[in-house]
Amino acid sequence: MDRRSFLKKATLASGAAAATTLAAPAIAQNKRTLKMVTSWPKNFPGLGTTAQRLADSITTMTDGRLTVKLYAAGELVPAFEAFDAVSSGTADLYHASDYYFQGKHKALNFFTSVPMGLTANETDAWINHLGGQELWDELLAGFKIKPFLAGNTGAQMGGWFNKEINSPEDLKGLKIRMPGLGGEILRRLGATAINLPGGEIFASLQSGAIDATEFVGPWNDLALGFFKVAKFYYYPGFHEPSGSTSLGINLDLYNSLSPADQELFKRAALAENNLSYSEFNARNGAALNTLLTKHNVTLKPFPDEVFQAIFTVAEEVAKEVAQDDDISKRIYESYLKVREEVGGWNRIAEQTFTVKRGKALG
Repeated sequence: MDRRSFLKKATLASGAAAATTLAAPAIAQNKRTLKMVTSWPKNFPGLGTTAQRLADSITTMTDGRLTVKLYAAGELVPAFEAFDAVSSGTADLYHASDYYFQGKHKALNFFTSVPMGLTANETDAWINHLGGQELWDELLAGFKIKPFLAGNTGAQMGGWFNKEINSPEDLKGLKIRMPGLGGEILRRLGATAINLPGGEIFASLQSGAIDATEFVGPWNDLALGFFKVAKFYYYPGFHEPSGSTSLGINLDLYNSLSPADQELFKRAALAENNLSYSEFNARNGAALNTLLTKHNVTLKPFPDEVFQAIFTVAEEVAKEVAQDDDISKRIYESYLKVREEVGGWNRIAEQTFTVKRGKALG
């Protein structure tokens, strides 16, 4: 072998060896484990499972380069401290409902649900196409969080009561689990509103610490066993005509991601938002039938008089939030426009159709 050929082969061999030596640590350095905290019990139907599915999707789509490890409520931080954990960088992501954190800013209610407000498809229209995402980004930037919609329960039930509600007077003196602006409405109607995470509700209802509760709807309520301690099941859920859940990402982390990874998080959340909403619709009907036929639950609509009283107070409460600061005012005005324009279309289209279909079906 001549000298030139020998040197060429030696150089290639040493280069290959160097690449092998450097490749493993370089790849390892590109891998990250992200901590996701949630406000839900582990694997709780429709909420805990949505969070887990989202974590698994991100992990799978990045082939493990970004591995999301999920912590249920209480495993790393309590249910209602998920926001602070991500804001401070103690955790990287949260999956929760932003109205749990209204103590940080009342306008966060608009990005979960507002009483007498937007339905699930109206919320999607607002966030995705009518300026809602930009307002949400602006609001949470001050807390170092980047938000995305990442689930929706659809229209919720009015809740479980240990006595009948025939007039607004019947709400007075009751201790009712209800978060968000719905809780403030109940306070103004004479009830005591209490905010409890999902894992603590049954024991409180059973012990008499609360007289009534709402949570989500039949699928979740059946799993939580509320029918064992309260038989009156009211509808509709004035407080949550939809119930958005959020993926909150630490803003420093989000800004450190490549544009491709930022888009991946956005698309993963959007996919989960749609999958979650369809799953609630798929499961609630069968669960309601089980509650009614197997557990002899009494299903009742709120009387018109009660609903009208709730509506009047709901409009006052939402309007008051708008007076807190400039961003709240702009969020409120944007929300009102969507409720009028998109809601007006839905009254002509979907609402009219479902009412007429119901009459035709008998």
